[in-house]
Amino acid sequence: MKTPPIVSAQDWQVAYQEMLVKEKELTRARDAMAALRRRMPWTPVEKQYRFEGPDGPASLVDLFDGRRQLIVYRAFVDPGVHGWPEHGCVGCSLMADHIPNLAHLNARDTSFVYASRGSQADIARIKARMGWTHPWYTMIPNSDGAFDVDFGVDEWHGHNAFIRDGDRVFRTYFSDGRGDEVFVNTWNFLDMTALGRQETWEDSPEGYPQTKPYEWWSWHDTYRETQPSRWFGEPDPDDPNDQRPPRMPEE
Repeated sequence: MKTPPIVSAQDWQVAYQEMLVKEKELTRARDAMAALRRRMPWTPVEKQYRFEGPDGPASLVDLFDGRRQLIVYRAFVDPGVHGWPEHGCVGCSLMADHIPNLAHLNARDTSFVYASRGSQADIARIKARMGWTHPWYTMIPNSDGAFDVDFGVDEWHGHNAFIRDGDRVFRTYFSDGRGDEVFVNTWNFLDMTALGRQETWEDSPEGYPQTKPYEWWSWHDTYRETQPSRWFGEPDPDDPNDQRPPRMPEE
């Protein structure tokens, strides 16, 4: 591997200060984007969506748990996904491993839940195996509609944000695809290292270690026994919204 220049501590500090200028530009750009999100229009949620939780049937309002804001992540812990019934989707499981102590969100009048098509019994079993403790609901389609279909998460993962005024609920934002990367601190930690994420799509110096994206992911309790695989399947050429990367030619 060809390394970058090896310099004195003084020269390194100069290079770091130059990089810090760009880091601060990125921080200000991120703050500006957040400001735009706060000015997004709201759209009312008119349908009566149904869920099942550990305590029984629930409405979308119930998921707020008395708070003003709600974030719902659609996780594919569903019958038929790769790894079922021992596990849910590999990528969604990776996301679940990064859920923080929700007391901090709750302190800002915000609730956070996961929603899947799996039964409560299946979700509870997998949560216990993986050590997850955050609230997790089963989506129950009814004559009024299906939550995942209506909010763009029936085929791919995503976060929907809502706010309520009494029993009136409004959708305020949506994030999916690489927009969800911000919620996975593994990427943020790797991005600050010399080698980065070590994936083939990255612009890294020649000779840096890299492997195919997504394929190295695994459930946190199986890394020692799992070989890289295309657990996510093959992209649909007829679906412009398919986020899966195409198979790369073997070297």
